[in-house]
Amino acid sequence: MAIGEELHSRRFWQGVLAEAVATLIFTGVVLGASAAPSPLIPALAGGLVAGTLSCALRAPQANPALTVALLCTHKLGALRGVAVLLAQCTGAVLAAAAARLALLDDTTMVTRVSAAGTAGQALCWEIFATFQLAFTTFATTSREAAPNRLALGSAVIAGALAAGPFSGGSMNPARSLGPAIVTGIWDDHWVYWVGPVLGAVLAGFCYEFIFAPGASREKLFACLTCRDVALVETTTPSPSSPPTAPLSAACTPPSSHGQGLA
Repeated sequence: MAIGEELHSRRFWQGVLAEAVATLIFTGVVLGASAAPSPLIPALAGGLVAGTLSCALRAPQANPALTVALLCTHKLGALRGVAVLLAQCTGAVLAAAAARLALLDDTTMVTRVSAAGTAGQALCWEIFATFQLAFTTFATTSREAAPNRLALGSAVIAGALAAGPFSGGSMNPARSLGPAIVTGIWDDHWVYWVGPVLGAVLAGFCYEFIFAPGASREKLFACLTCRDVALVETTTPSPSSPPTAPLSAACTPPSSHGQGLA
């Protein structure tokens, strides 16, 4: 679809709006839960709202790291990717602004590197936590079933609990960006972009070109040479697995809302 046609498409703007709303809701729920004394509460809240939104809005990404991973694996067009990224960041900032008015201590909203650790340790945990989340997202989005929504929510909870003591368990640059903007606290903020984006991109390549039913060297070569990956998937199915629809043609195609949520 040409850029002009896409910009005039109702489906395009509906998808962009869904990303803004999903990120606003997700960030707002997690920030509200962050006021609780137990780190288990925001982890559970994030997992529950991720699973809920994936059903209500057909699995929006609500996470710039996942969006970048989709762009790198050619599951999302450049125009839609940029629009989605802007929508996600806007939703997160609005949620953080609202949370700051409601919370007595707005510093609890900010994701921070643990005082007992280092930025390098926090970076490694953000990479790992986001990797398992993005890998789960890529693996489950093409299957529309309740257990897959449960798997997505569980991955959010597991990542938050694992990385929480070291980095706060963000796994989502937008979730960290919103509070940083409204509070002005930018300590080690780079960790919460580099870590999640790197983890998500690694997971996307790992799943798409190694574990996916349509994984093949031809598919990897097509991605690296900017060719149509979906065309390769439909013409060269994996010999070890039955052919299935690519993520771009699955129940939540990138042309509508995208893939995953965290």
